[in-house]
Amino acid sequence: MNLSSPPLLRIDALRFAYPDQPALVSNWSASIGPGVTLLYGDTGTGKSALLQVIAGTLPAIGRLTVAGVSLDTAPEAYRRQVFFVDPVTDRFDQLTARECTASLVEGDAGFSDAKWQAIADGFALAPHLDKKMFMLSTGSKRKVWMAAGLASGRPLILLDEPTAGLDAPSTRCLWATLTGFADQSKQAVIVASAARIDTVPLAATIELPPG
Repeated sequence: MNLSSPPLLRIDALRFAYPDQPALVSNWSASIGPGVTLLYGDTGTGKSALLQVIAGTLPAIGRLTVAGVSLDTAPEAYRRQVFFVDPVTDRFDQLTARECTASLVEGDAGFSDAKWQAIADGFALAPHLDKKMFMLSTGSKRKVWMAAGLASGRPLILLDEPTAGLDAPSTRCLWATLTGFADQSKQAVIVASAARIDTVPLAATIELPPG
């Protein structure tokens, strides 16, 4: 974390558990600043659930605040500070990739068309932009979502296992794009992954205990 920059995400006394299950986190507090933070843990440790909690799409006990906006007091405003797409969602299936992108960046005043175009080119998305999302492979769907997220101007960007289904050139584009977040002060990216990341400068690593 850049200690000269204020945290973009504050987590205060967070507790989350599925019904009749042990808590994934209990009384967890953290401050996450700009740059890339790795949320690391094996499969089954709850990384995806925690991203959904932080995104404000899965209820939990505690307080979450992004860029000064708290989920408990201003839920819609909070969610507008966060970019997150659940990789298993089917809600975009009937949209083209281009329409999906437009939907995801609606209201995002800081969205960069130029950055999106560069990432879309790096992901080789051009042949897929006018196809319906249900026609795309798992990897291509992730590319569409990630291109929108990585070009977003939102303070917090959440990526769940971003390399799943990606080819080698797209993975290199992803790492290069994430590296670009290292030297700025306005955005935090949390990458949930079951693999260590040594190709991107990390601001912090949060390691979850074994499931």
